[in-house]
Amino acid sequence: MGKVRIAKTENKAEGTAKAVPQASAKRRMDSGILYVQSTYNNTLCLLTDIKGNAIAQSSAGALGFKGAKKGTPFAAAKVGETLALKASLIGIKEIAVVVKGVGSGRESAIRGFISKSINISAIKDMTPVPFNGPKPPKPRRV
Repeated sequence: MGKVRIAKTENKAEGTAKAVPQASAKRRMDSGILYVQSTYNNTLCLLTDIKGNAIAQSSAGALGFKGAKKGTPFAAAKVGETLALKASLIGIKEIAVVVKGVGSGRESAIRGFISKSINISAIKDMTPVPFNGPKPPKPRRV
């Protein structure tokens, strides 16, 4: 019928540990800027240095949340915690936060970031607000 194949069993206990982000030797810094964009459907977080160069980013969709669960405060808190772990490996101890959007994850993402013992120096709200808005419709002719 064919040769019998014997599968070799290896010790897989080493590969079962959770993947922890590795610290990069190039980038070591003590402060940065956290941009939080919160919409009704998702929460996006971007960590930059003082000049604005991106270091790390995460979102609710990237963490495996799907559909309406991406816009929840719980998902936003998980995004903040994930990004805080990456920031602590780089050596960041203090951040300034820029918040944009009207979603429910604005505060939760910041709280998730604080939970990993990183200090916040300032919080700035940069949500775009229209000055005049769109032109209203013409009156109806009957």
